[in-house]
Parts: sequence; structure tokens; C-alpha cells
Amino acid sequence: MAVTAGLIVHCSRAQAAETDVLTVAGGCFWCVEADFEKVEGVREVVSGYTGGTTRNPTYKEVVRGGTGHYEAVEIIYDPDVVSRERLLHLFFRSIDPTDAGGQFCDRGDSYRTAIFVDSQEARADAKAAKRRARNELDRKIVTPILEKDTFYKAEAYHQDYYKSKERTLTRFGYITRADAYERYREGCGRDERVRELWGKDAPFVG
Repeated sequence: MAVTAGLIVHCSRAQAAETDVLTVAGGCFWCVEADFEKVEGVREVVSGYTGGTTRNPTYKEVVRGGTGHYEAVEIIYDPDVVSRERLLHLFFRSIDPTDAGGQFCDRGDSYRTAIFVDSQEARADAKAAKRRARNELDRKIVTPILEKDTFYKAEAYHQDYYKSKERTLTRFGYITRADAYERYREGCGRDERVRELWGKDAPFVG
């Protein structure tokens, strides 16, 4: 009986520890990571590159162009706490899904938006979220839904950049990466544009 009870407890813990992954591109991956790590049920957000042809790309190669990769993130979440549908709803309202040329001040292919799926169920969820975004904005939504491809984790300094206390040299001086991120985000106009599009439905801006 004790052995059986132990197995039940072990299985329950294993099931509770299971996570799913949603891969999206929403412009600067620092910003997407910062937004979604605030969401209850999200365990971790990893910045990286996907959707292109270059193997093991570097940041410089991706932003220079020609690799086909997007700046993207893997959102690792507990589906018992937050659903993929909810994450997709939040994703569309954290970006400008009407912009095909990049996001905010960041222009070029690597900054385009996209959702990457690996099943028919995931594709259906993404299509439904895209349709709701189109209906709410009454505008064409250009964010594509693409087959999930190899995800390459970005360089270590990009991970959790938005809260890093490491110091870096910028045009504002020698400041922490967290400070550099805040100045970049404000200067790039991300929150201003999201607020303009989504108003009170924008989940990550005041």
C-alpha cells in the first residue's frame, strides 16, 4: 500500500512538473522575454533565433540579414496554470501585428512577428487568436503562422537582459543592462504604439 501511495505521489509530481512551449517572434526578444516572464504560469522565457537557414547563427549575423532567422523566444509554461490560447491572446496585444517590416524602431526581417507551431491543434489555436486580433482591430494582421523549426538559443548576455545588473557601455554611458533596456524600450516607442493600437487591452503597458 505504501509503495502504491508513493507511486501515485511520484506520478502526480511528474505530471505537475510538465510544461509546454510556445515559440513566437515579436520584435526585440528582450522585450518579449520581459513581458511574458510576468505572466503567471510561465516558468521561463528563452531568447533565440529560428525560422532561417543558417545553423548556429550569431546575433550579428541575424540582425545583419540574410540568415532568414527571426529574433524569437520560447515561452516555457505550465498548461495547468495558463493556456496556449491565453498566451497567444497576450502575444497579439503586446505587438503591432499590422507591421510587416519589423517592430517599432527595429526594422528588417529579423524583427518581424510570427507564431511557430508544431501541431494541427497549435495551428488552430494560432489561427483563432489571429482572427480575434483582426476582428478587434478591424485591420489586416500580417503575423504569419509558420511551421516550428530548430530554435537556436541566443548568446548568454541576451538572456534576462532586461533585469541584468551587469554594466555595459552605451551612448548613455556605462550603465546596467537593465537600465539600457529601459531606455531602449522607451526610445523605440514600443509601449506607445502598443497602447495606441490596443488601448486598455494592452496587457503589458500602463
